[in-house]
Amino acid sequence: MNDWLSYLWLIPALPVLASLLLTFWPVQRRKEAALLATGAMALSFLGALAAFWSLSSSGEAGQVTRLTYNFTWFDMGTSSVRIGWLLDPLNAMMLLMVTFVATLVLIYSMGYMAKDPRMVRFYAFLSLFAGAMLALLIANHLLILFMCWEVVGLASYLLIGFWYEKPSAAAAAKKAFITTRVGDIGLFIGMIWLYREAGTLLFFDAGQGCMEQTALAWIAKAPGIAGLTAAASIGCLIFFGAMGKSGQFPLHAWLPDAMEGPTPVSALIHAATMVAAGVFLMARIYPMLAFEATGTGALVAITWIGAITALLGALVACAQTDLKRILAFSTISQLGYMMLGLGTGGVAVAMFHLITHAFFKALLFLGAGSVIHGCGDEQDIRYMGGLRRAMPVTFATYAIGMLALAGFPLVTSGFWSKDEILHAALHWHGSPVPFAMALAGAFLTAFYMTRQMCHVFFGRNRLGLRESTEHHPVPEPHESPATMLIPLRLLAILAIGTGFLGTPLYPWFHTFLEGGTLAWNWGALLHGSALILLLGSSALVLTGLGIGWWYYSSLVFDPLRNEDPLEDKLPGTCFAILRAKFFVDEFYAATVVRGLNKLAWGSAWLEQRCFVPMLNVIPFVTQITSWIMRLWDEWVINAGFDRSCRGINNQARRVSEAHTGRIQSYLQVIAVGFIILAIFWVWGGEG
Repeated sequence: MNDWLSYLWLIPALPVLASLLLTFWPVQRRKEAALLATGAMALSFLGALAAFWSLSSSGEAGQVTRLTYNFTWFDMGTSSVRIGWLLDPLNAMMLLMVTFVATLVLIYSMGYMAKDPRMVRFYAFLSLFAGAMLALLIANHLLILFMCWEVVGLASYLLIGFWYEKPSAAAAAKKAFITTRVGDIGLFIGMIWLYREAGTLLFFDAGQGCMEQTALAWIAKAPGIAGLTAAASIGCLIFFGAMGKSGQFPLHAWLPDAMEGPTPVSALIHAATMVAAGVFLMARIYPMLAFEATGTGALVAITWIGAITALLGALVACAQTDLKRILAFSTISQLGYMMLGLGTGGVAVAMFHLITHAFFKALLFLGAGSVIHGCGDEQDIRYMGGLRRAMPVTFATYAIGMLALAGFPLVTSGFWSKDEILHAALHWHGSPVPFAMALAGAFLTAFYMTRQMCHVFFGRNRLGLRESTEHHPVPEPHESPATMLIPLRLLAILAIGTGFLGTPLYPWFHTFLEGGTLAWNWGALLHGSALILLLGSSALVLTGLGIGWWYYSSLVFDPLRNEDPLEDKLPGTCFAILRAKFFVDEFYAATVVRGLNKLAWGSAWLEQRCFVPMLNVIPFVTQITSWIMRLWDEWVINAGFDRSCRGINNQARRVSEAHTGRIQSYLQVIAVGFIILAIFWVWGGEG
C-alpha cells in the first residue's frame, strides 16, 4: 500500500475548497477570484500528474496496476460501512484530462467572463463542477460515486442557468436537471440491486469488491428480468443513468438546450465533465458487463443505443444554424460513438475516443466562444462569414479542431480513435447495422463541420446585414484576448498529438489501460480488414469534406440569398424534420409533458371538488363530534362517577356513625352478635 494514496482526495478537494471560499468572496475582487480558482485547479492538475507518474512507475510490465485505499466510513451495529479511493489506469488518464481541460477553461474564462458582474459566482460554480467530477473519478464505492454524480448534476443546473434572467436559460437548466434525474432513477435502482446481490458497493476490495471475481461469479448466475442475468439487468439499469448524463437517445434532449449557459460551461460539460461521466461509469462497471459473456444483453443495448445516437446527432447537426447547437449535436453523436465502442470493443476503445474527443471538443467550444465574443454575441452562422481574416488565430485553431472531429486521415487524433471504433463495430458478433450507422455518421460529421466552417470563416462578412438595435449594435469582428487564445493553441496541439498515443503502430494507450507488453507493430495497418477500413474511412471522410465544400463554398452559396442546399436536395419535408430535431421535444411535449399536465389538472380538480369541500365539512364534523363527546363526558362519565362517589360517601358516613367511641355500645353489639351466632349454631345442630 502506498501511503500517498490516502491523500488522493486532495485532487478534488482543492477546487471544492476554492468553490467554498469563493462563495464568501467579495464580488468586486473578480481577478483574485479567477486566480484562486485557476490556481486550485492547476494544483489539482499537478496532483493528477504526480498520481499518474506514481501509478506508471509502481506497476509491473504486462499487468494492470490498481491501487486502493479503503477505510471505515461509519459503524452500524455490529457491521460497518467502508468506502475508499481508487487509482488505476482508467481514472488516472481521466484525472489528467479533466484537470488539464478545466484549467484551460478557467484561464479562458478570465477573458470571456471579464465583464460579467457575477464572475465570482461563476468561478465558484465552475470549481464545484470540476471538483465533483474529480471526486467521482477517484471513488472506489458506487454510493460515493453516485453522490458526486448528483453534485455534478446540481452544478450543471447552476451553470446552465447561470444567466437565469433569460427565460430560455432558466428553462434549459430545469430541463437538464429533470431529464438527467429520470435517468438517475435507473442508476439508483441498479445500485440497490447490486448491493443486494454483492453485499458491497466497493468496486475493488482485495478480491471481495462488487467488480471482482467472487461477487461477479454470483451475480452472473443470479436471475434478472426478462430472461437476463442479474449482471445484465443491473448493467442495463445503470446504463439508463449513463444515458441521461451522456445524452444518449432518447434522453439526449437536454444537451442542445444546455448551450444557453456561458460558452466555457458548454466546453467543460461537453468535453471533460458531465457527459464524460456516463461513459466513465460504464467503463468502471465493464467487468460486470463482460464477465463470461453474462452481460451480453447489456452490451447489446449499449451498442444499439450508441449507434442510433451517433447517427441521430449527426443527422440533426446537418440542418442547424446555431453555432453552439451544431457542436452540441456533434457531442451527442460522438458520445454515441463512445458507447458503440464500449459495446463492441471494450473499455480502451471507448476511452481512447473519450480522451481525444475531450481535447478537440474543448477546442471547438472555446473556439466558438471566441467567435461569439468577437462577433458581439452573434450565434447564427448565417450572419457570420469571412472571419478567417479578422480572427486568424481562432480560425487556424478551430480548423484543427474541426478536422479532428471530422477524422481527417492520419494526422488528427479523431481519425485514429474513431477508426478504432469502426474497426470494433465491423467485427462485432451481432449485426452489421451498427457499423453501417457509424460509417454514415462519420460521413455526416465531415459534411456538417465543413458546412459550419464555410458559413463562419469563408465568404463575405454578413454581420452588417443583421439589424442593429440600441442594445445590440452590429459589431466589427475582432480577435479575442490572449487569455482566450492561449488555451486554443494548447488544445490545438493536443487535438493532433493525442491520436498518436493509440495508433495500431504503437498502442501505448491500450497497453496502459489493459496491461500487456508495449511494442511497435509495423504491420498492424497492413492486415486485411484494418487496411481496407483505414482506406475506406479515409475516403468517406474526404468525400464528406469535399461534398460539404462543394455545396457550401462561398463560390456557390450565400446563406442569406440562397436556400440551404440540403433543403433543395432532400425530398419532401426531410430537411424540416432535421431542423426540428426529429420533433423529439415536440413528442415529449405532446406525451410526457402533456400527460403530466393532465395529471396535475386532475389532481387540482380532485383537490377543488373533493378535498376542499371535505376540508369545509371536516371542521363541522369535528365540532359536532367534540360536542357529543363533551356531553358523553359530562353527563355520562362524569355524572356516573359523581353518583358513585356520593354513594360511597354516604355509606362511609353511615359506617362512621356506628363508631361512637362508647364501650357500652360496642359490648351491646358484640352480645347481639353472639346471640345470633348461638341461635344459628343451635338451629344447625338440631337439623
